[in-house]
Amino acid sequence: MRVSMRSRGGKGALSDAELTTAWQAASLLLGYPDDDLLARRPLLRRAVAGLPPAVREPLERFLDHLDAASPPEPAADYVATFDHRKRCCLYLTYYAYGDTRKRGMALLRFKHAYRAAGLVLDDGELPDHLAVVLEFAATGDLHQGRRLLLEHRAGLELLRLALTEASSPWASVLDAVSATLPPLDGDTHQAIARLAAEGPPEEEVGLAPFGGPVFLPDPSVGARS
Repeated sequence: MRVSMRSRGGKGALSDAELTTAWQAASLLLGYPDDDLLARRPLLRRAVAGLPPAVREPLERFLDHLDAASPPEPAADYVATFDHRKRCCLYLTYYAYGDTRKRGMALLRFKHAYRAAGLVLDDGELPDHLAVVLEFAATGDLHQGRRLLLEHRAGLELLRLALTEASSPWASVLDAVSATLPPLDGDTHQAIARLAAEGPPEEEVGLAPFGGPVFLPDPSVGARS
């Protein structure tokens, strides 16, 4: 089966199998880079080798980064990036709702989708963590997982922008995820601009304005055909 979206490589639709592979790999690479993840690098390289260039190449760039780094560096960089920078939050509902009551309702939508697919998260794990959403999309319900990603596309792209501006190696993983989704439309660009300027609602300290354009580069630029 092939889904209706097209990769940014422009060579045709991604199959369900390709989406599953891409999202499973991205989910793992957005997790904490412990010894278990580092040991999976050869397996991940083999898994992504057959993906379209716009998806494969950014994942391979990140794997190259892990190969070149000494073991303690990725873990320290992960904490500095995702635990200490609000602009690099991996929890998708934070961008749209901050820490408001509406965010609680949004989190329930994720939980309901997971439960409908027979999946139950641990109590200490929030369902909107991007790695969790990608895992669900890859192994639970591809179409419901894609729906959740698209509903929070503005937050996902804002995270990609923050990582890109910070020259973070994890920007490549977000490039790959974005390349599995439809091209951004005008409404999504406006939502990204609004979030970048205002930050999450009703927060004393939200996302600081990015100070640059919010029209992100197409992650397929420079990809081999």
